[in-house]
Amino acid sequence: MIIASRRYAGGRVALSDLPLDGKPRGELPAGTFDWVGLYAPSAEEMALLQAQFGLHPLAVEDALNPMQMPKIDAYGQQLFIVARTATIEEGDKIAYGQTAVFLGRDFIATVRFGSERDHGTVRSRLEAAADRLIEGPDYVAHAILDFVVDGYQPIMERLEEAVQTIEERAIDAFPEPSTIRRIFRLRRQLRRFVRIVGPMEEVCERLSTTELPVIDDSARVWYRDVLDHMRRTMRRIAGLNETLASVVETASLLEQHRQGMMTRQLAAWAAILAVPTAIAGIYGMNFEYMPELRQPWGYPAVMAMIAAICGGLWLRFKRIDWL
Repeated sequence: MIIASRRYAGGRVALSDLPLDGKPRGELPAGTFDWVGLYAPSAEEMALLQAQFGLHPLAVEDALNPMQMPKIDAYGQQLFIVARTATIEEGDKIAYGQTAVFLGRDFIATVRFGSERDHGTVRSRLEAAADRLIEGPDYVAHAILDFVVDGYQPIMERLEEAVQTIEERAIDAFPEPSTIRRIFRLRRQLRRFVRIVGPMEEVCERLSTTELPVIDDSARVWYRDVLDHMRRTMRRIAGLNETLASVVETASLLEQHRQGMMTRQLAAWAAILAVPTAIAGIYGMNFEYMPELRQPWGYPAVMAMIAAICGGLWLRFKRIDWL
């Protein structure tokens, strides 16, 4: 599906409905370039795009495969960039898409799969700023990559909120089995995010530091800004991974501490109760000749002794924080 196909000259729209007919273009005047956007195109539409803009067949093949890893390839005086998009769904699940960018001196073509975030807002913003749009296709490519990387931020905010909630609950009580399962699901989602989206950092670094066709030196500062955003995203991912790893460990330590406190309390009460049990057990033996059996003060004396010993033990355990 062709979303938009326009020609720009001097930072303004010169042709709002550029035909995609597969006819090779002639040389465009300076300051003029074409911008074509496609969503989930068919092989026939890609063949027309390839013929019209002289795209490399390997790049076209990769653009039609929505499971590519982020990368950047140079084909003569053209660049082929693959970026991975991501959105957060219910249940903390991350859905992935792909945006492929064909970049030449006088054209840029994007092929999008999966992502519901179209480039209409990017196009409108650039068309409203002729001083930026006049800088050419390399600036448009920066704007698209910046749009893709900025799309990761809502995911980070959602995951950080979920992790913070789990962390606060783990301090109060050992996590429930459902919470532990959620922790491992989150860690699995984060590992998958790093595997799928992580190479975007290398792509942005190459665009900002390496001499590449059709990327002007003045445009690299814009790509460095995208690189900073990408690095910040990866640092947030690393922080979330560390937090989730520590949640279970911290909760386990707190649970061990709570169990230790309970064990000490049970041991203290067992020691206190052992005193009357032992004395009562001695005087409960059925012997006729036992000391103090016939003394009038025998029972009060034994009860006083039990109370004194148990009271002393209670004070001792209280002082050492066992009770």
